[in-house]
Amino acid sequence: MIWPEGMKRTKQREEVYHVLEMSEQPLSAVEIHERLPGHYAISTVYRTLTAFEKAGIVSKSTIMDTDVALYALHAGGHQHYAICLGCHKKIPIDGCPFENASDKSVPEGFQVTGHKIELYGYCDKCRSKG
Repeated sequence: MIWPEGMKRTKQREEVYHVLEMSEQPLSAVEIHERLPGHYAISTVYRTLTAFEKAGIVSKSTIMDTDVALYALHAGGHQHYAICLGCHKKIPIDGCPFENASDKSVPEGFQVTGHKIELYGYCDKCRSKG
């Protein structure tokens, strides 16, 4: 990883980054904290994630109707997800529904600089649990 200019490189930040790098799914701060090899306060994890988000290193999603925030390394470009409300798994959605959207769908005088689409429901595994 190329460390952002002006961001202090610490062992804690490197370890949080490594946990995210090794994960195939976005993780909550608590899940990251549980996977860290060192003994760090959960507040350190939250501060690190906040710094990473401001620097564009991670993307943060808050699950609808909950206080659960999930973090993943920012992959560049943009990606949309279907998020399971049971297990919090994020499943990538192929393509972008707004890719060919007409400018007529944007309110007059409004300049779009980005967008994020998240669909909520239950994955096959959680639905089969009942």
